[in-house]
Amino acid sequence: MPVTQPAQSPTATDALPESAFLRAARGEPVPHTPVWFMRQAGRSLPEYKAIREGTTMLESCMRPDLVVEITLQPVRRYGVDAAIFYSDIVLPLKSTGFGVEIKPGVGPVVADPIRDLAGLDAVRPVTEADVPYIIESVQGLVSQLGGTPLIGFAGAPFTVASYLVEGGPSKDHAKTKALMHGDPSLWHALADRLADVAIAYLSVQIEAGASAIQLFDSWAGGLSARDYAEFVQPHSAKVFAALEQYGVPRLHFGVNTGELLGLMSEAGADVVGVDWRVPLDEAVRRIVAAGGSPKPVQGNLDPALLIAGWDAIEPEIDRILAEGKSAPGHIFNLGHGVPPTTDPDVLHRVVKAVHEKSARA
Repeated sequence: MPVTQPAQSPTATDALPESAFLRAARGEPVPHTPVWFMRQAGRSLPEYKAIREGTTMLESCMRPDLVVEITLQPVRRYGVDAAIFYSDIVLPLKSTGFGVEIKPGVGPVVADPIRDLAGLDAVRPVTEADVPYIIESVQGLVSQLGGTPLIGFAGAPFTVASYLVEGGPSKDHAKTKALMHGDPSLWHALADRLADVAIAYLSVQIEAGASAIQLFDSWAGGLSARDYAEFVQPHSAKVFAALEQYGVPRLHFGVNTGELLGLMSEAGADVVGVDWRVPLDEAVRRIVAAGGSPKPVQGNLDPALLIAGWDAIEPEIDRILAEGKSAPGHIFNLGHGVPPTTDPDVLHRVVKAVHEKSARA
């Protein structure tokens, strides 16, 4: 059964700026290392599966009642230090009429992949009129979360573009890379337009009450550092620069991006997410070596260990907490998302262990 946390009073929002998550994201002292999990809203929770029954992924993301409940479920059950908004990276495109669906067991599938300049006409920034349900959902969540921060998110230009060009998920992103090098002007036009989509979508979430945002560049790890710097970084940097005015922490995450950590930091993130392949202290070293200053980091327990038993998990928690001390701030997370087969009780135990082991006197 879910572990229900005490209900928060409306005045709990007064403590929001001092939450462990936001303090760590700002590189400030914390009472304990904060923890949340990517993909914590859904997937492994039986209560999520029950409420989603008979409803498609994108449909559920457009219903404020479901978005609020699903986003709150892991906060109640695990006692995490932040909630991640329940949504999907292709939702802003879907909301503007772009032909994309999420096929169960496959992922985002695009009806008419973008292969030429004419295809750009179907991509436009989101307006508030396109996503009234996002505004209602965020406002509803903020009213119930009290002192727990809500993280808004969007897909980074490269990752979203890869779906639009490939027509769906891809292991090698061959068509995307071919477009980058074969028609750079079209690529940059597409990526620039998707940066505008991300800016508009994230702005709506922040203005509705989100306390932080995370830009997911899930597939950027398939690129060389040279290609990332030329074809990707400028567009992600545009997103982060546009959001600076809001003063909320900006997190950046990608998978298999160990060789790109310095460049991803330079794009403008306040917190750099690190997958499980690179130790956090090494990640900090790479960020600094690339010419940057130390920044808070997020990560990075290997999700596979969640089914390995507590004797395997606990030493890794200790190691990660120790390595995280090399950064000015550390937010404990997985090195990617929660696997669907994860026992929710294990995640609750991880949260409790991180809080207890990292408690400051």
